[in-house]
Amino acid sequence: MKGDGQAEGVTTQGSGDGEEKKPLIEYPTVYTFKVMGKQAPDFVEYVRGLFRLLMGTEISPDSLREQPSSKGTYVSVSVSVYLLSEEHRRSIYTRLRQEQRVVYYL
Repeated sequence: MKGDGQAEGVTTQGSGDGEEKKPLIEYPTVYTFKVMGKQAPDFVEYVRGLFRLLMGTEISPDSLREQPSSKGTYVSVSVSVYLLSEEHRRSIYTRLRQEQRVVYYL
């Protein structure tokens, strides 16, 4: 998180002359999270289960993309989900921060 209270990756636009700043993400939207962890046979299913819990619905295998690191030590899982609000996006990042198996997330 940045010190200004904004989640990483979110910027706002405005002219700086008192104009209200608007987020660049317009909801509802399909948003892709990247979740990285140690390579393990069950890590993709672990991430899928975590997002199933966070979204309250089944996550299609087509919504997941797995990419191992060059040395095979870590794996990155991209998860595309349909979000209705900025609050929901932030709550998912808050939960990812708490997960011990998650090494890094974007």
